[in-house]
Amino acid sequence: MQQRFNDLIKQDVKPFLAERGFAKKSLNFSKSTDGLVYMLNFQKSGGNSADHVMFYVNCGVYSADLARLQSKEILTAPQEPECHFRARIEELARSVPARFSITSDTNMDDLRDTLLNGLDEVLQFYDTMTGARSIVDYYVAGPYLHLGEESFQLLLRTGDEAAARRYLKALQEKHGTENRWTIFENKYRAIFEQYGVAYES
Repeated sequence: MQQRFNDLIKQDVKPFLAERGFAKKSLNFSKSTDGLVYMLNFQKSGGNSADHVMFYVNCGVYSADLARLQSKEILTAPQEPECHFRARIEELARSVPARFSITSDTNMDDLRDTLLNGLDEVLQFYDTMTGARSIVDYYVAGPYLHLGEESFQLLLRTGDEAAARRYLKALQEKHGTENRWTIFENKYRAIFEQYGVAYES
């Protein structure tokens, strides 16, 4: 089954992604543009055996601008966990399983078609991620706590106080009753003060 997985990556996934500008290194595929690195990572399950191979597809987008806001070193070859946007393929593509499975009974043609169709949907999503603001807008729309500090910094740095206030209000409504909210609120208040914007809780 390991050979089937290797063949899938080598004969199907690699050519498909190479045509779209992605380079392969181990089980990672990446494509760099101005300030962004798009990634796809194939993660094998820890419970694999000789007759059963399972794997996940992790998706990520790394932003040099957001790394600067975090006062971190700018990476030219980030790993998927270092990406600012992160998701599993099933979050971005329709009709794709959370985990792919290869056994002796697996129809590899069906699996290949499902996987490549899913990758195509991910790449269409990546086309909408054109910069740091695109990543921030995704998490603001959630609204998600992930990248909250960086999102507020980017919004306030670019003068979009209205978006920052909408995001703050949405986070308050979603997480305001949680015990941990005070921790986040203190951080967000400091960012608002840093940019000279009144914090309204």
